[in-house]
Amino acid sequence: MSSKILVVDDEPSIVKSIQYSLEKEGYQVVTAADGQQALEVCRREKPNLVILDIMLPSLDGYEVCRQIRSEMPIPIIMLTAKGEEIDKVVGLEIGADEYVTKPFSLRELLARIKALLRLVSRYQEVKAATPDRIEIGDLVIDTARHEVTIATRVLSLTLKEYELLKLMALNANKVLSREFLIEQVWGYDFTGEGRTVDVHIHWLREKIEKDPNNPMRIQTVRGVGYRFERRATAAGARA
Repeated sequence: MSSKILVVDDEPSIVKSIQYSLEKEGYQVVTAADGQQALEVCRREKPNLVILDIMLPSLDGYEVCRQIRSEMPIPIIMLTAKGEEIDKVVGLEIGADEYVTKPFSLRELLARIKALLRLVSRYQEVKAATPDRIEIGDLVIDTARHEVTIATRVLSLTLKEYELLKLMALNANKVLSREFLIEQVWGYDFTGEGRTVDVHIHWLREKIEKDPNNPMRIQTVRGVGYRFERRATAAGARA
């Protein structure tokens, strides 16, 4: 069965263009023209992925993203005419998995969609081979429930944050290069900003470290990448 994608934008020409391209690739497409309708369609249709514009009537894309993320763990690609880094940071913070700035290439958008869906598919395929629980100190990754807790407090993570954390935890005490992380988590020849991995690590630290400015769990290995410290204890958890 083909994947179902929800396209949310109040510009009919953009919706029509994206819908045509996606259907040509064999995807099922449902659409919404405002934030409230987007939530209703998402809850009813249960899409495999959402393409979400930020500037929307009734509810903006940020609020729609927050609500979708709190209800279902599906990939979200945010579209915006804004290019400032702060907007991208906000989008990542509230749960977006990808961020595409208008005007954009449909080929690039399709590549990102395919990569995210491959990531979800890969997660489902390797689920049986992954331990049901990964415990490091008071941090617990429940892979069966796709849930992460610190001292029993459930964390709200994006798909990319979850996959990054799980990958590093499974390879605890090993140095993982940025290139390796991109290949394993993004799953394609990434052509976006070189700081994308660093931004996601930053947000992970905000959620799992007691002091994100002096991290104990995720260590930076200068010039190479990152290492997840198995020796980190409950003292490293965010209060």
